[in-house]
Amino acid sequence: MTGTFMFPRNAFLGFDHLFDELEKITNHANDTYPPHNVVKSADMKYDIELAIAGFSKDDITIELKEHVLYIRGDREKRRNDEAYVHKGISGRKFSKSFRLSEYAEVSGADLTDGILTVSIEVVLPEEKRPQKISINTGGKTNGKSAEFLRENA
Repeated sequence: MTGTFMFPRNAFLGFDHLFDELEKITNHANDTYPPHNVVKSADMKYDIELAIAGFSKDDITIELKEHVLYIRGDREKRRNDEAYVHKGISGRKFSKSFRLSEYAEVSGADLTDGILTVSIEVVLPEEKRPQKISINTGGKTNGKSAEFLRENA
């Protein structure tokens, strides 16, 4: 085993597309600038945090298009590079994209202390929310046959 964790797909029936998206996300090994975190802040709320020291809000563009969140930074040269004795804080252009689920909504963005935080909330329609299934005994299904339930599932 190479250290890569493999999800047991048979434990998550019907979610194959989510695993495909996770694999795409984890294959962005060369996409390391700027560094970022994805934080689950509540049950259906997430924050994407990007470390963008030296960028102002005017240098950042955030766009949501076809379920893809694009975050771009373009900092104009503000200082003469020849004045630096050492330049370790990168100010290069960047572009990051995050594939969001079809029910994800961007609820806001904040830039504090060099960290850009983009807040995302997953808002499921009522028909997509988990449903509790009652268990009957004695082969009864509330007056409906098992065949009827399978055909109308």
